[in-house]
Amino acid sequence: MSFPIADWPVLPAALTDEVKAFVRIDHDADDSAIDEFLRSAAGLCEDFVGQMLIVRAVSDMLPAWQAWQKLKRLPVQAIVAIETVEADGSATLLAVEDYAVDIDSDGLGWVRLQGDSDASRIRVTYSCGLATDWDGLPSGLRQGIVRLAGYLYANRDGVDAGGPPRAVTALWRPYRRMRVA
Repeated sequence: MSFPIADWPVLPAALTDEVKAFVRIDHDADDSAIDEFLRSAAGLCEDFVGQMLIVRAVSDMLPAWQAWQKLKRLPVQAIVAIETVEADGSATLLAVEDYAVDIDSDGLGWVRLQGDSDASRIRVTYSCGLATDWDGLPSGLRQGIVRLAGYLYANRDGVDAGGPPRAVTALWRPYRRMRVA
């Protein structure tokens, strides 16, 4: 599952500095490239662990059912709004009494409609992520991102030293969430 990265917050300079220290460079000429490698590494981290790293708003389109439905991303922090979506794309915000929500102890979000609806789809808007900012990330995830960004920077010319460091997956593995389809 690929997570949206376009709306990530700005990378803190300290994170770029960590990568620069890791690869032992002391100039600023490649900061923009390092930022891109950091974003790529963070995206790969999210895909590997199956969780969004930084809290941000996302939306899921689901069938308008009365049965409980699981949201696609995790860990869910808050379910903000549910709208019915008509065939023409118009949306109507549902009143709180028209639906039920639950966020379980694993960070999975669940929604269901309370009554019949003429709509065929609903859009659920929710916030999702492990930490509110980069500094709040667990150290294993952050260090793995730094190591992978450093590896990508050091091998940007196509010279591959045998693949990404195994330490990266070792750092990320404790946070990995496997989902059975």
